[in-house]
Amino acid sequence: MDISLFNVGSSLVVSLVLHEVGHVLAARACHVPVTEAGFGCGPKLAGARIGNIDYHLRLLPIGAYIRMDMARLQTRPLAQQLLVLLAGIVVNLVLGVLAWGSFFGTLNIVLALTNLLPVYQQDGWKTGIVICRHVLGRASQVVEWSFTIVAGLIGLAIFARAIIV
Repeated sequence: MDISLFNVGSSLVVSLVLHEVGHVLAARACHVPVTEAGFGCGPKLAGARIGNIDYHLRLLPIGAYIRMDMARLQTRPLAQQLLVLLAGIVVNLVLGVLAWGSFFGTLNIVLALTNLLPVYQQDGWKTGIVICRHVLGRASQVVEWSFTIVAGLIGLAIFARAIIV
């Protein structure tokens, strides 16, 4: 397995961007407007508006994101909400299977699994909140804070277990 700095960097960029493309395509299919897409975090280095989406390149090449009309997403049926929220994970799983045995494949499987964790602002957390709201028939701050705290503790325990072994 060739693991050069270029391979790591380019694999991460491609994986993160394709993850977000999955969310964008699912949001469009479910008629949920996407307003912004970006790569990195921190101060904006460059930006462009293409169609109705503002694209941003940020200083620190860590992570990628999209912003969508969350109010519109919440009006969609539960299956469509879950499709939009889990689309990036599905993309990473497909990429991981297609590139099985390579660094790129392993990276995509790891990205998919870590995004499933119910840690604040990860896809797994957002999915859990949507399911809690659906089960209760409404938003509940107590339930959502409890879910966030308990899920965060579970994520922390998984992380601690992984570094101890």
